[in-house]
Amino acid sequence: MTERRDPALLPAREQARRIRTGSLSAADLLGACLARVERHNGELNAVVTLNPAAEAEAAAVDASLGAGEDPGPLAGLVVGIKDVTETAGLRTTYGSPLFAEHVPGEDALVVRRLREAGAVILGKTNTPEFAAGGNTWNEVFGVTRNPWNPDLSAGGSTGGGAAALATGMVSLAQGTDLGGSLRIPASFCGVAGLRPTPGLVPTVPAAYLWDDLQSTGLMARDPEDIAFGLRAIAGPDPASPVCAPQPRWPEAAATDPAAARLAYCGDIARIGIDGGVASVCGEALAALRSAGARVDDVDLDLSHAWDAFLVLRGHWFVSHFEAELHRIDAFGPNVSANLRAGMALTPADIGAAENVRRRVREELLELLERYDALLAPCMAIPPFPAEQNYPETVGGRPMETYVDWIAPTFLLSMPGLPVACVPTGLDAAGLPVGLQIVGPPRGEGRALALASAIREARPIGLPPAVADH
Repeated sequence: MTERRDPALLPAREQARRIRTGSLSAADLLGACLARVERHNGELNAVVTLNPAAEAEAAAVDASLGAGEDPGPLAGLVVGIKDVTETAGLRTTYGSPLFAEHVPGEDALVVRRLREAGAVILGKTNTPEFAAGGNTWNEVFGVTRNPWNPDLSAGGSTGGGAAALATGMVSLAQGTDLGGSLRIPASFCGVAGLRPTPGLVPTVPAAYLWDDLQSTGLMARDPEDIAFGLRAIAGPDPASPVCAPQPRWPEAAATDPAAARLAYCGDIARIGIDGGVASVCGEALAALRSAGARVDDVDLDLSHAWDAFLVLRGHWFVSHFEAELHRIDAFGPNVSANLRAGMALTPADIGAAENVRRRVREELLELLERYDALLAPCMAIPPFPAEQNYPETVGGRPMETYVDWIAPTFLLSMPGLPVACVPTGLDAAGLPVGLQIVGPPRGEGRALALASAIREARPIGLPPAVADH
């Protein structure tokens, strides 16, 4: 199959349209995606458990359409589920040897909604242990590799989903984002990601039921596909006390780049930025200005919130793993380090961190009164060797913990605003560079529309190994 004719590489919206009109069957789309798994997964290790019922699910969609029924807005789309998200009857390991054979008895809410919308579950995508890490590896399944260069990291923690998307194994990838897990791999793998407002898609079941720091969301090859998928799965649920109001959903054409007022900050974390990353982002800004957008460089320093995020993350881990603290030493280094950090916190530490978080939100809201969105590089560096847990230095500055290098994303997790990531070009080594777009409250639609406009102005194509087939 060529790139042009392979249905696995079409935008998800186009796949859905063809399935509804009968020019493509759900079974044929699944077959095309499975052929991509066969071709690329042995090298990349993106999909770690295939769903044995996937063919039956696709056949059920085709039968429903054949009977004149409506299987749902995502009918026939092939979705990868991050291996920290429960799937009934399908192994969910959380990337942990402690749960290597765990099979949940029920679907997580997001999986249930995807099924109800007609999606076909391809299987589970790789993640670090309990999603703790910006590089995707674990002791159960090993390392996930970058589709643009398999020697390099795919990012994390939704790295398996991003690598699967970039190679056409899935139409959409479900994931979670605490400190950047839907944006880091999107940037490294050249796809689009969105950290939605926490609670837009409730994260249940969860031990930490009042969690308002992590988000559940989607990645796609096209930002508009994320909006298409989110419309089908967003909304409150009685099981969750954390919910967000429905976004405003403009179509891409409703956000005119020529009329946009945009702020740009190249280093919100003050950790420095790779010259190649800075250059690609500069080219993207020039393209936006040429299209008529007003893009102002702003001096936004969020590094004062660095320690506060680490406090909140430690509290988050203890809240999620309180029932497992008796075996803290059995977890891998990333999870156990977070648990120990969380257990050392005092109530005063947590209270102070929450107040820093409040001030960050106030600062961002003030900025977004003057601008339609804030733009910032997603990653300060290009992808690093896949076998490294994390890069040792960024801009010559030593990284003390495995999360320090992802400060450009975790600092933008704190205010609870929607943040998109879109590829905005390739560096001199041919690797994708992602740009973050922070929208206002309920601004998922705006962020994704701007992401779509940037993608159209700065297309990067497919990874060479995909485009060559």
